[in-house]
Amino acid sequence: MTFNILISDPLSEDGIFPLRQAEGLNIVVDTTCTPAELADKIHNYDALLVRSQTQVTREIIEKATRLKIIGRAGVGVDNIDLDAATEHGIIVVNAPDGNTNSAAEHTIAMLMSLARKIPQAFNSLKNQQWDRKSFIGVELKNKTLGVVGLGRIGAEVAARAKGQRMNVIAYDPFLTEEKAKKMGITAGTVEEVLRAADFITVHTPLLKETRHMINKEAFNLMKDGVQIINCARGGIIDEDALYDAIVSKKVAGAALDVFETEPFVGHKLLTLPEVIATPHLGASTIEAQESVAIDVSRDVVTFLNGGAVQNPVNLPSVSKEALAKVEPFFDLVEKLGVFLSNLAEGVIEEVNIYYSGQLAESDVRPLTRNTLKGLLKRNLGTHVNDVNAKFLADRIGIKVNEHKTSTSKGFSNLITVEVSTMNGVRRVAGTLLNGLGARIVKVDDNLVDVTPDGHLLFIKHKDQPGAIGRVGTLLAIENINIATMQVGRSTVGGNAIMMLSVDNHVEKANVERLKELEDIFDVIAIDL
Repeated sequence: MTFNILISDPLSEDGIFPLRQAEGLNIVVDTTCTPAELADKIHNYDALLVRSQTQVTREIIEKATRLKIIGRAGVGVDNIDLDAATEHGIIVVNAPDGNTNSAAEHTIAMLMSLARKIPQAFNSLKNQQWDRKSFIGVELKNKTLGVVGLGRIGAEVAARAKGQRMNVIAYDPFLTEEKAKKMGITAGTVEEVLRAADFITVHTPLLKETRHMINKEAFNLMKDGVQIINCARGGIIDEDALYDAIVSKKVAGAALDVFETEPFVGHKLLTLPEVIATPHLGASTIEAQESVAIDVSRDVVTFLNGGAVQNPVNLPSVSKEALAKVEPFFDLVEKLGVFLSNLAEGVIEEVNIYYSGQLAESDVRPLTRNTLKGLLKRNLGTHVNDVNAKFLADRIGIKVNEHKTSTSKGFSNLITVEVSTMNGVRRVAGTLLNGLGARIVKVDDNLVDVTPDGHLLFIKHKDQPGAIGRVGTLLAIENINIATMQVGRSTVGGNAIMMLSVDNHVEKANVERLKELEDIFDVIAIDL
């Protein structure tokens, strides 16, 4: 059988060599077709390979009656409608590891250029000035590099910095003391990293929690004369706050490869002599471009030959019979995971999922993946999905266990998710009620009845008269309307919890005000 392959963005010949080498593939390279032309011809193809140029929209996917797989030669899949692809049974693969080395090398190049003021000195020389005194740099040896985000690229940067005989302190939500020790680095909180570092490099995904995480308050925690590198995502650093920190001499220099708005031209940061910048070149090497193309080409060949792909992005189609039994629980388990990701304190070491009742007779692996998706995406971002969640959990070092029992404690089905950290065990249980939908029915040892949707406040308090009233009064003052409230306790006068559903997101400042109330132990705002 012959499969037709369309390559609609420029890919190197070396990168698509696995396609050329395979038998039974008819390869067409057309990098000039317009969206309308692509929509007209896509029905002829079994596979589509793209970079970031081609927009694979729902309209195109709905016309792709033969399409089985889309390969993205790179990491981001923003140009592909994943929901539409999944609905039509089309698997999407990417190349998450292909640019790791190039991005890490570029970060180190920026670090060294920043330390020795190489771009500024070169520009001075080009302007026919022989000025040695203005460009005295600093050595990296014995300096401390703070790494915020220790994923693939962050870990590579840390290893290279060790080679420069730097001390490395890192923060990552999944970094344990044991793992840090094996890497020869120090694990710390974000605040500890910011306070200790002479140089700071960020390598987190851009999420709600990480947008502008390096802001005015963060700069205030840093040493005077700190230097900043961002080769990860624009938006992690508040660019206006960075400008002010450089002007005030708090920050001695910054090296930037990514920006909130690109192309990045005309910004006031570029007027500062302490700033060096490149136009998003982290993955722009011949090797990286070839590597990502090779990775997706191999996955396409493997998939068309009936094998399992290495880097799936969306959920492959499954039989209707298998899906029908567990699909109604998909949303519930994902939200149980999100809920627990907000409650768990410390690095997650183990996840136990207990399936009780009728679900014990089903293949619950899709539910486990969906639970992990909810648990991980708060820190890893939207690239976590139903398919790769288990793989990512394994790579991070999280042990995942499934348990089944026919006993469901009064419910037809009950799902309990339990996470273990160095700080203890947290658990949440949920179910589907006939005609009423999803419910959270237990948090730790407290019975509740909460719809897992919208904006929630989880409050630990002392079971004393007035505690609930004080919370309600403060929320009223801040014009935050309470939709529902549940209270649970284990003993009279002991510790208790409130679960409030509110109409709006509760800002951090209001969370802190709630914590200051009498008899309130902890407050967590959770957006589901």
